[in-house]
Amino acid sequence: MPTDPDEYAELVLELVERIPPGRVMSYGDVAEFLELGGPRQVGRVMSMAGGGVPWWRVIRADGSPPAGHEQRALDHYREEGTPLRPEGTKVDMRRARWDGA
Repeated sequence: MPTDPDEYAELVLELVERIPPGRVMSYGDVAEFLELGGPRQVGRVMSMAGGGVPWWRVIRADGSPPAGHEQRALDHYREEGTPLRPEGTKVDMRRARWDGA
């Protein structure tokens, strides 16, 4: 892991900016793709510095939107055509997960 927290944050935020509209990655997916840190570290970056990137595209592994921002995230998902599960409150990870390619 980079010793400079700002360097790690920059890597996370650069990846988040690349997630296409209508697609998502879990916090763990981001860490796995970067081969650095883990879901908690990614979550910390997103909570501290993620306001300038499409934050709603990084979610919990169960498809839940970011805590405290559920309604705003759901509005973005509907606008972007992100596949949702039938109940309409979680993302369908099977269909919406982005692998970084």
